Amino acid sequence: MKFPVRRRAVLTGCLSGITASLLGFPSAGTASEKKLAKRIPASGELLPAVGMGTWVTFNVGPVPALRAQRTEVLRSFFRHGGGMIDSSPMYGTSEEVLGHCFEQLGDTTGLFSASKIWTRSSAEGPSQLSESFRLWGIDRFNLMQVHNLVNWEAHLPMLADQKQAGRVRYVGLTTSHGSRHGEMAQVMKSDAVDFVQLTYNILDREAEDRLLPMAADLGKAVIVNRPFRRGALPDALKGKPLPDWAREFGIENWAQFLLKFIISHPAVTCAIPATTQVAHMDENMRAMEGEVPDAETRQRMIRYVEAL
Repeated sequence: MKFPVRRRAVLTGCLSGITASLLGFPSAGTASEKKLAKRIPASGELLPAVGMGTWVTFNVGPVPALRAQRTEVLRSFFRHGGGMIDSSPMYGTSEEVLGHCFEQLGDTTGLFSASKIWTRSSAEGPSQLSESFRLWGIDRFNLMQVHNLVNWEAHLPMLADQKQAGRVRYVGLTTSHGSRHGEMAQVMKSDAVDFVQLTYNILDREAEDRLLPMAADLGKAVIVNRPFRRGALPDALKGKPLPDWAREFGIENWAQFLLKFIISHPAVTCAIPATTQVAHMDENMRAMEGEVPDAETRQRMIRYVEAL
């Protein structure tokens, strides 16, 4: 099976100097389990290496059965020691549904709340932020990002003020689909930026050329979106055999294989796969368990998938 590969970038190992950020933390579910966490460069705070996205999957409106299902997905997420949940006003009713689910769960210990400003209007930025606070039901965001660099010139200073006021802990920028890397590279040099979010997976590796090395050099945390190409990668690999050596890294399925590749990159802080299924959430979160692939194994993973 051949996949469309945008670029066959080669890892040089030049980022190995920050591999000390690969640490373990006990999960909420089992005290003896260790799960991969990484340090946020701006603070040294540990963040679980697998989080959760909400694009499409949590845009379910007022339907009670669908909201109840998403609540169980979140219950599994927190049971496995999950932290970052990423959303946006762009994602329809996702923020509202998240707030509802949090109310149903009650205990959201470990939540690392992350959302975005998504408006071309400078004046609407603060009101959009206030609405996100209301929908999530929280009074402080761990991370607030400028979505797809839209009007970052106005929103970054506003978010810096919010950070100074204590309403936002970290500030970030996002892009996706491998687009606008040049502009992202320029803006991420700002001291106001703590996080960058970008697309990166075993086939879409453009970020290795410039943005990931820059993030390491500048001390920026990296969130990875589209780790599964919105489900296309697991679907294409379904029924294909995992390599025997995958077991050495605690890999039991393709979701874990794909996530292990991403979160083992020294510059990556957190990947945010999305799912509507509890069973898939369980698989995703277990990617934080077991050995972490080294640079040589990562290249082996690439070759294996590209040869299928």
